[in-house]
Amino acid sequence: MTEHLLIFPERETADEIAAELIEEGFTEVRVIRVAHAGDDDAEDADWGVHVREEMVDDPSGPVEGGLRDRFSALAEERDGWYDPEPSLP
Repeated sequence: MTEHLLIFPERETADEIAAELIEEGFTEVRVIRVAHAGDDDAEDADWGVHVREEMVDDPSGPVEGGLRDRFSALAEERDGWYDPEPSLP
């Protein structure tokens, strides 16, 4: 299993991306609030799209590399960024 986190400043964008990924067949996709270190105000938090993919067993393999490239490009296209190693509870 691998995990990915795409981060966006707007919830609407995160919701759209999550819906697209679910439509593509990713089974575990959720929108979450992402607070950054030092942020005291919940209004300053960004929106994340957390994706867990159980079908990928090798985090260093070509499938995982392709997912990382795709998610990175998708985040960049929508004024967000990609965290390839999220540390979520």
